[in-house]
Amino acid sequence: MNNSEGFAPDTPYNDLPPLPPPVDVETAAVLKDVIEARAALAALNTACDLIPNPEIITSTIPLREAQASTEIENIVTTNDELFKAEWEVDPTPSPATKEALRYKSALYTGVSSLDSRPVSEKTAVQMCSILSGQSAQIRSTTGTVIGDPRSKERIYTPPEGQQVIERHLSAWERFIYSPHGLDPLVLMAVTHYQFEAIHPFYDGNGRTGRILNILLLIQLGVLRLPVLYLSGYIVDNKSEYYALLRGVTARGDWEAWVRFMVRGVQSSAESTTQLIDDLRRLQEEANEAIRALGISAGADLAHLLFLKPYVRIADVVDAGLAQRQTASAWLNQLAGAGILAEYKVGRSKVFANTAALGVLTRR
Repeated sequence: MNNSEGFAPDTPYNDLPPLPPPVDVETAAVLKDVIEARAALAALNTACDLIPNPEIITSTIPLREAQASTEIENIVTTNDELFKAEWEVDPTPSPATKEALRYKSALYTGVSSLDSRPVSEKTAVQMCSILSGQSAQIRSTTGTVIGDPRSKERIYTPPEGQQVIERHLSAWERFIYSPHGLDPLVLMAVTHYQFEAIHPFYDGNGRTGRILNILLLIQLGVLRLPVLYLSGYIVDNKSEYYALLRGVTARGDWEAWVRFMVRGVQSSAESTTQLIDDLRRLQEEANEAIRALGISAGADLAHLLFLKPYVRIADVVDAGLAQRQTASAWLNQLAGAGILAEYKVGRSKVFANTAALGVLTRR
């Protein structure tokens, strides 16, 4: 028996096999990948620890994850548009940008909820509700089909019927907390497939599932902060991502799927570690440059400029660093030195930390 038994693309997969998979998902190749990915995660956690003020990365890097995760669903905005909307530089963000901001809100809410409730079906409903901007409902009507938009070929028909879907979700949740003995990275890959195969909501299933990935890794203690840019890896390998999901469904090819996801964790952890190292180096350089200009609040001002890559005079005042006149003089001085770029937004000035934005918006 394999995972493909009973599967037909045109038929609702109500008999989706429950977890655990009927094959060994921790093969020698998978475990080798796990060792390398766990080492990369350990390095990422260390990089997070070395940041004097972690909110610098938790206020910015999750926006990158939000942008990429929405792009996977063909909801396209850019990191720059997202940063401008987050810090109110763009007063009229696009619908796609608003959706990406809801992703960040859902991720933050999910991380906070781990203190009182572990990852569960209720977590999924809560995440999807925030993503959609309304109360998410388990699918109860027919007609949900996953297909190729170009060829119009039907690729997969997920389970139908609210009771059937809720039964699968309950089994998915029970498995997470069963004595399965799987490494957390393998567990994440296996449960992500199952959640996407269940496809419990009318919309937002992919984005909800990718948030659950991050929450599960944090809950299991292998990721310290919600800064893993896993959706960026999926965007770069989108065709393979969907092909391997189908491979599990149609052929029971679990090893290829699990290896893809575990390697994605490794790649994402390595790139995020490099990004954090670059931001930390740039902040140190900004601190030195600010002090060289004779500005007294060097370290605190540098911190603010990386916490908010788009900063206003009022932000400096609200941070308690200076009165308005002094804050204005500081920011204009930094713009004159080429450390910041000045923009006019309406009747006010906004100053952009172009060095930080260059790191945060790179792919």
